[in-house]
Amino acid sequence: MLQVGKKAPPFEMPSTKDMKSLKENVSLADYRGKWLIMFFYPLDFTFVCPTEIKAFSDKIEEFKKAGADVMAVSTDSVYSHRAWIKTPEAQGGLGELKYILASDITKDVSRDYGVLMEDKGIALRGLFIIDPDGYLQYQVVHSLNVGRSVEETLRVLEALKTGGLCAADWKPGQKPLAV
Repeated sequence: MLQVGKKAPPFEMPSTKDMKSLKENVSLADYRGKWLIMFFYPLDFTFVCPTEIKAFSDKIEEFKKAGADVMAVSTDSVYSHRAWIKTPEAQGGLGELKYILASDITKDVSRDYGVLMEDKGIALRGLFIIDPDGYLQYQVVHSLNVGRSVEETLRVLEALKTGGLCAADWKPGQKPLAV
């Protein structure tokens, strides 16, 4: 059962790591020693999804500075991912991305992370922060029609990295609570 504080379920999926061949898989083991922000989205070529995907790409340097990588996952194929990335934004595409998209075409990873809508074959919007040792430290899952806050994800990541008690609305640079 997926639970914060426990080992994150291992995975291996096709990805856009090598956009030309699409033959380079991605696995949880690839992120050992780094924080991983892994988020699931429903479908390529939709409406809310590109706003999130682009927002995370725009902030990638902040995630890297914090020692984290970002990866987005849907149940679409890597071929659909590549087509979406290569399609100009003016025509509903993503354009250049600064991180990879992974393909959970088998739906196993979405199922393991508790975000698969079995009746639709797509993932809910789930976001997971996995620490450098492979433990799940944060998860949030919500309905399809509301995008996530990249700023809140960065804030939570920085709070987790303190290892301390961070109050509501804690911001990077503030000290954790003294007990």
